[in-house]
Order: sequence, then C-alpha cells, then structure tokens
Amino acid sequence: MGSCARGRPLRRSNRACIRGVHATRAAIGRLATAAFTSQHRTRGDNPLTRPERLGRVRFPWQRAELDPSAELATPELGAVAAPSVEVARATRFSETFRALRHRNYRLFYTGQAVSLTGTWMQTVAQSWLVIELTDSKAALGIVTTLQFLPITLFVLPAGVIADRVNKRDLILATRALAMVQALLLAVLVATGEAELWHVYILALVLGVSNAFEQPTRQAMVIEMVGKDDLINAVALNSGLFNGARLVGPSVAGVVIAIAGTEAAFAINTVTFIPSILALTMMDLSELKVTGRRPEAPANPLGELREGLSFVLRTPAALMIMILVAFLGTFGYNFITVLPLVARYVLHGDSVDLGFLTAALGLGAFLSALVIASQRRASRTSLFVGGALFALFLGAVALSESFYLSMLFLLLTGMANIVFAATSNTSLQLATPDHLRGRVMALYMLLIAGSTPLGASLTGFMAELLGVQVTIGLLAVGCMIGVAIGFLYYVTHRDAVEATAQAAATIAPP
Repeated sequence: MGSCARGRPLRRSNRACIRGVHATRAAIGRLATAAFTSQHRTRGDNPLTRPERLGRVRFPWQRAELDPSAELATPELGAVAAPSVEVARATRFSETFRALRHRNYRLFYTGQAVSLTGTWMQTVAQSWLVIELTDSKAALGIVTTLQFLPITLFVLPAGVIADRVNKRDLILATRALAMVQALLLAVLVATGEAELWHVYILALVLGVSNAFEQPTRQAMVIEMVGKDDLINAVALNSGLFNGARLVGPSVAGVVIAIAGTEAAFAINTVTFIPSILALTMMDLSELKVTGRRPEAPANPLGELREGLSFVLRTPAALMIMILVAFLGTFGYNFITVLPLVARYVLHGDSVDLGFLTAALGLGAFLSALVIASQRRASRTSLFVGGALFALFLGAVALSESFYLSMLFLLLTGMANIVFAATSNTSLQLATPDHLRGRVMALYMLLIAGSTPLGASLTGFMAELLGVQVTIGLLAVGCMIGVAIGFLYYVTHRDAVEATAQAAATIAPP
C-alpha cells in the first residue's frame, strides 16, 4: 500500500507508516529550528535563543518530537490529546499537599495534627477551670497574661539558642515540658487539690515552653522542606492550626461535660506522645541545615544584635516587620473582645460565641488550603491580605447581625492567613540560614509577644469606648500599618526587590 490506511484497525504497516511520517516531520523541524536560531543568534535580538530558555522553547513543529504519545494522538485513531479532568484535579491535589513528599515533614505534620488538637482542648479546659475555681473575669485575664508573658521576655534569647543548637532536640525538650505541665494539671484537678495559684504557675510554665518552641519550629520548617516548598508547608501548618481550632474546642466541650476538666488535661498529655515519637523518628541527615558562620559573634548579646541589625539593614525584612508589628499589635488582639461581641453587640450566648469562633477558624482553614496550592509568596498577596484583613475587621465592628458577623469573621480569617503565610514565607526566604532562628524570634515577638500589652489595651479601650468602637479603631490601626508598609515599599522598591530576590519560590515548570 502506498499510503497509510484510514478508518481501519491499525496494522503493523500502518503503524510503521505513521512513525515514518512523524520521523520525517521531526527531522524537518530540527532543520527549521536550527535555521531559526542561527539566523537570530548573530543579531542577538531573540530571547528564545538564550541558553536558559532553549531547553523550554517548544516550536509549533516540535510537538510530535517532544510528545512520545504523538503518534497515537491523531483524530483518525480517536486518541484524546488533552489531559483528563481527573488528571488535572489529581495534579492540583498533589500541588496543595506537595510539602508532604518530604518524610521529615510528614512525621512533623502528623505529630502536630494530634498535639494541636489536644492543645486547643487544654485552652478551653484551662479557662473553664479558672471559672470553676473563682468565677473571676480578672483571673482569666491574668492567666492569659502569664501564658504569653514569657514569649515577650524570652522569645529573642530563644531565637539565639535556636541558631546555636539542634532545632529538633530543642523542640523535643519543649514538648516534654509542655506534656509534664498538662499531666500536673490533670493530676491536681483529679485529686481535688487544684488551686488558682497552681493554674497561674503552670500557665507560666507553658508560656516558657512556647517561647522556645515557636521560633525554633518556625525556623525548622525550611530545613525539612527546602525553599521551593516553604510557602506550601507554612500554609499547611496554618491550615492544621486552624483545623485543630475547629475540632479541639468542640471535643473539649463534650469531654468536660462528661468527665470534667481533668479528662481534657489528661487527653492533652497523651496527645504529646505522637508528636514526640514523630520527632525522634526524623532522619537528621535529610534536614537542609547550614552551620553557623565561623565569624559569628561568640556571646548571646552579640548574636542578638546581629539578628536585629540584619532586619534593620535589610529592606525586604524590615518592610515585613513593619506590617507584622501593626497587625500583630492591633489586629490579632481583637479576639480578646470577641466574647463581648457575642454578648453585648449580638446579644448571644456561649453557643453563639462558639459559632463566631468557628467561622473565623473555618475561613483561615479554607484560605490555607488555597495558599498551599500556590508556588510563590507574592508582594501583592502580602499587601492585599493585610488590607482585606483590616477591611473585614472594620465590617465586623459595624455589623449588628449575627449571620453577617459570621460572614465577616470568615472573610477576616481568610485574609489573615493570606497575610500571615505570605509574610512568614517571604521573611524566612529573605533570611540567611544562620540568622533564621533569631529573625523568626523577632517575628514571633511582634505577633504573640505583643499579646500581654495588646490584650490589656484592647480590654481597657472596650471598657472605655465600647466594643464596636474599639474593634473599629483596631481596624484603622491595621490599615495605617498596611499604608506605612506600602509607602516604605514604594519608596524603597529597588532595595526591597534586590534583597528579596533570593526569596523567589517559583519552581521550574
């Protein structure tokens, strides 16, 4: 036969004919490509001839050569050229959870999933225990202050230590301390010996554990997944945290109603075990760690100054810290008055407060899943996320409808994670490995360390000015911070982009 048969089942001769046609077309394509690139290389005006681009350029006539399945992709043979919807969805799913391909991060993530649920259970149980012991609102405020005060006092020295020692071992020590703290609470309550001063001291102990664990954990994430998957890991961590915030308090309410607060503390104690086991199972040789520089300062104060100096002289890092300082002080402390919103603005009860809190957590969880599918941390996400957070927080201040408040809180949670994940990722990528612990400690100081001051200030403002006015002023403070950060970026654009160039997380296509 002189031509390829059409409309009949493929025979050996037909297949050979088709392969011959494609081979001829591929050969002609190679000649055409060579002529095209040769013609423009001498002129130097063709960006496609740059060495870094040639490997990715696909000319129209190259499709058959580059696609091994091209000979079966002809209409005559009834093949499907485009990927199926199922394949596209599978690819999207794998992108969303791509950081989990790293074994160490899988272990860390699994342990965290269990431990964080227990932590949120203890948060609810601790507040309920204080109410049972004293029925004092002031006592609740003191417990919160004591739990966050160590972060304010110790998080910067903790960052210095995190840069000096093995981060995995330091996290293990903090988890063990937190587990002992939960166990003591469970025993004291179960034996009827618990008193308010016990709760105060153990809240302080938990705060010390968190002060050393949080910056170390933040700095260790990039060692587990590398720079390409950092934004994915940060987003997954945020989703996990907020997912636990949805589940933990609900479970705690049922457990406390059935078995008392001691049962919640006991369960939290047990949830630390998977986390500790997961950390011990890590392969330290797979961590992407760089040692301390030989010329690094030999004393802790010198190392602390080195970290602060880096932030002040690095425009990309300083810009992020400006934004975080404003949103951390004004925005993240509005949760303090959320119970007052439920009670005095919406005229609801504890059930309504639970729904409002769940809406905030749900928004954050959904946003984290979306951010996890992104390949890079963009400057646009940083500023838009911060601005939307302030905008929706202002909407919460104006709302007197329960359902509108739930909607605005959901949107606030979503915007919060966009800002938080982008700022966290951008800052880590712009920071040298040997300084990351100290820089992330400063980051945590601005977010969590401002809670004792911010929460007290927010409560005082709510008492003096009213709940809605207070939240409105917090939203204005956040928007001012975003405006200052954006103005700094505009006036230092070249310096910011130059120092943040290494922070690009775009993976090869």
